[in-house]
Amino acid sequence: MKNEQNYLIAGFRLRAEGDKLTAAMATLQGFKVFATDSREGNEPLIRLVATDEEAPAFSQEMYRSTVDDVTSRFGRYEDGYCFASDYADGRGIRMWNPQDTNVFYLSHDLDPRLLRFTCWIAFGIGIAPHDAVAIHTSVLTYQGKAVLFLGESGTGKSTHTRLWREYIPGAALLNDDSPIVRIHDGVPYAYGSPWSGKTPCYKTERYPLAACVRLSQAPYNKMERLSIPRAYAALHPSCPPDFAYDDALYDHISRVLNALLGSVTVYHLACLPDEAAARLSCTTIFGQSCAE
Repeated sequence: MKNEQNYLIAGFRLRAEGDKLTAAMATLQGFKVFATDSREGNEPLIRLVATDEEAPAFSQEMYRSTVDDVTSRFGRYEDGYCFASDYADGRGIRMWNPQDTNVFYLSHDLDPRLLRFTCWIAFGIGIAPHDAVAIHTSVLTYQGKAVLFLGESGTGKSTHTRLWREYIPGAALLNDDSPIVRIHDGVPYAYGSPWSGKTPCYKTERYPLAACVRLSQAPYNKMERLSIPRAYAALHPSCPPDFAYDDALYDHISRVLNALLGSVTVYHLACLPDEAAARLSCTTIFGQSCAE
């Protein structure tokens, strides 16, 4: 049994340590393609360490959410960040990250569903100071560039990206739920990740961002370019809500968004779930190359 496993996600190294944790990580859909045996750079950005120690108590709960039968809490304890996620029957996982370290301790139940989300939280904390953030979006690639489609759950992000793939030759899905946006040498890139929601799309690829599109449902198709303030307001709700109430994490995320807005156009698309909507957004972003 392996004592550690490295993963390379968006150019960042995450390491799972300990037999129990590496075995649990091996069961998570999507992570296998990001696994690497290379130890280049040696020290990972994020170390996940399973422990039998009791998790520290929350001193401040910043965010709580319930999805189906799982309630999750994010906040701080006296020496760093902490996270808890529990099923209604009492089974749960705990994570804590001592201040100014790259170690994220995991304890209790390493259930796959809970572990997957906890890894997302740990990864988000770890990458935030390095000009990167996970954004809730469905992202397509076309002509060597990426387009983020954002919106509230149920808006039709996955439907719209499916229509692109059906009607626009060369369009492909990079991730359907939580790609990583990273500013590299001043350029915003979208990276594939192990977190892709209900659509299994796990790719170790990156593309420069061409545009971001906030979707809303309407009985017509209309697309408009947003001003910088409206563009920021369109992007912000799709960033991790758990981190919005911590000043340090929010400052890091704001820096990423500001850098993105400095070079990438953001649009609002009010649309029907039809071919015309896909062609409208493609033509607006890429020009006549999307025409039939």
